Amino acid sequence: MKFAYGSSDFKAIITAKCFYIDRTDKIPLLEGSKSQLFIRPRRFGKSLLLSMLENYYDVSKKDEFDKIFGHLAIGKNPTELRNYYFILKLYFSYVDPTGTVEQIRQSLFDHINVMIEGFEQGYRHKGFEIPKITIND
Repeated sequence: MKFAYGSSDFKAIITAKCFYIDRTDKIPLLEGSKSQLFIRPRRFGKSLLLSMLENYYDVSKKDEFDKIFGHLAIGKNPTELRNYYFILKLYFSYVDPTGTVEQIRQSLFDHINVMIEGFEQGYRHKGFEIPKITIND
């Protein structure tokens, strides 16, 4: 499997057995800290880190835990919070920052609403009981 430079799909990288420097041993430190701030230069792994955390914490990926993390440090010593959360991803780079303040605001709302709808449908499709989320346009 080929990956584009800077691929940030953790599961794809791991399952394709690509080179990965294991930093999963830092997850307990993240869980033990009050807040996190990831300041790194562009193209320095922030998105890959978030993808790794998404795969670790997403309740819908529980059955894949050993396949994804079994050979990594956290797979040998997982925390109680592994596969514990529903994950809502937001990509603010998709929000159109041009136009009037009201147009930008609507672009932001539209993006958030689409992501919430996808979140709700995705987890329902995987068999989870998600309450209906009322969206304010």
